[in-house]
Amino acid sequence: MTVAAPEEESHFLLILGKPGGGKGTISKKILKDFPKIHHMSTGDLLRQHVRQKTMLGKQAKEYMDSGKLVPDNLMVDLVMEDAHPYVQQGSSLLLDGFPRTIEQAKSLDSVVNVDMVINLEIPTETIVERLSDRWIHPASGRVYSYSYKPPKLEGKDDVTGEPLVQRDDDKPECIRNRLTSYDEVTSPLVCYYKKRGVLETFQGTESDKIYPLVKKWLEEKELAH
Repeated sequence: MTVAAPEEESHFLLILGKPGGGKGTISKKILKDFPKIHHMSTGDLLRQHVRQKTMLGKQAKEYMDSGKLVPDNLMVDLVMEDAHPYVQQGSSLLLDGFPRTIEQAKSLDSVVNVDMVINLEIPTETIVERLSDRWIHPASGRVYSYSYKPPKLEGKDDVTGEPLVQRDDDKPECIRNRLTSYDEVTSPLVCYYKKRGVLETFQGTESDKIYPLVKKWLEEKELAH
């Protein structure tokens, strides 16, 4: 599916970065300061289409039910169908979670011009420390972090007093494996967009210190507030 060319003030942005590297936090700050941007999480978008049983959602569900990955062209169609009304009214779009591979990037390039890519480069050990600090109360889903939101009593839920647990996904070794997989699969995207001259890398360990640099770059790119 190809949409009509965006109006002159529209832009198509991507945000790249390791899982747990602050993409969600930075995205929220961007949306607050640049209200003309519409944020699209492809994971949420896919679930929404499947839940609403749209034509594209039904096609995607067939692949998911058989344990297969949703094909790149179908993911692009999902993205562009949701993007169409925003592009038509001159809004810019911030895409999170897609593309993840060079092949997906090329599929996206066939229908839209990605002209700004934010790459968050957070040290692996910072992410491991941040995520492995997370403990949950399984029954309620309450999340605690010993560095910024600790429970009143160590190892106990504030409301029920029941024990907190650490998910396997939040254990340091699992996190490192996940980050290694990200580097192997997704990092080539950084080179791809860097060669195109549309990518800027932001390094650091704290979102509050990284974001002012992101905001300044977007403003220099004449992104409308």
